[in-house]
Amino acid sequence: GFTRRQVSLDMVNVGIFFGTSTGSTESVADMIKEELGDDADGPFDIETLEGSLQENFGKYPSLIVGTPTWNTGADVERSGTGWDEIYYKSMQQLNLQGKKVAVFGLGDQVSYAENYADATGELHDVFQGLGAQMYGYTSQEGYEHEDSKSIRGDKFCGLLCDMVNQEELSEERVRNWVAQLRAEGFLDGAASVPTPSVVNVQTVETFSNLEENSKILDTTIQSHANTGFKPFYNAKTRSTMWVSADGRTCYYTVEPPSGGFAP
Repeated sequence: GFTRRQVSLDMVNVGIFFGTSTGSTESVADMIKEELGDDADGPFDIETLEGSLQENFGKYPSLIVGTPTWNTGADVERSGTGWDEIYYKSMQQLNLQGKKVAVFGLGDQVSYAENYADATGELHDVFQGLGAQMYGYTSQEGYEHEDSKSIRGDKFCGLLCDMVNQEELSEERVRNWVAQLRAEGFLDGAASVPTPSVVNVQTVETFSNLEENSKILDTTIQSHANTGFKPFYNAKTRSTMWVSADGRTCYYTVEPPSGGFAP
């Protein structure tokens, strides 16, 4: 009825979540919160959350999530924070189909020029694999890195900040990124309740496409079986994310992998 809809419209649009080791990622999360103002809750440290992930993530139509990079060059679990403990365990039980997500990350582009902010790419891929709609891709211009596992196409998969070498640019980068998110519709209509028909059609089309391409994807994955692809099964969506040995490529298939890992 009218009261139920009014409560929904009054909810905060965005929840900000982060992992951190030294506090720098939290500092950037605070900048993002300040720029978003009353449109956002948090920031919340992923290691100190009370209640389930589903409960915490489910409060918000849109999520902004952030991570540092400590396990430089690692294939998986690169953040060195609480994210690593949940990526392939409790998070794989979530269904984030259609939720809006934008990622941000920190790294040292001088000391680790070939692995700049690698963990941000893993954060992006895990949420995308759970069905989230990803926002906030940014240009690589103005950085001094040589390579990064956070590059998708010719862009970074989110906002990247370097609090070691370019701390003075962080506030401006945050300001521009939040403005970009607003322009992309990250907040527009986020608090409204979509009609069931729209949601159902999107869901049916998504899984229909997965079903149709499952055999092709399975064949592709099988051809890479000896190159170190590792499966992570999501029981909620009945899909498997396969991550390559170098962490830069992933595939998705329907139903559990034969003899694969299913947390």
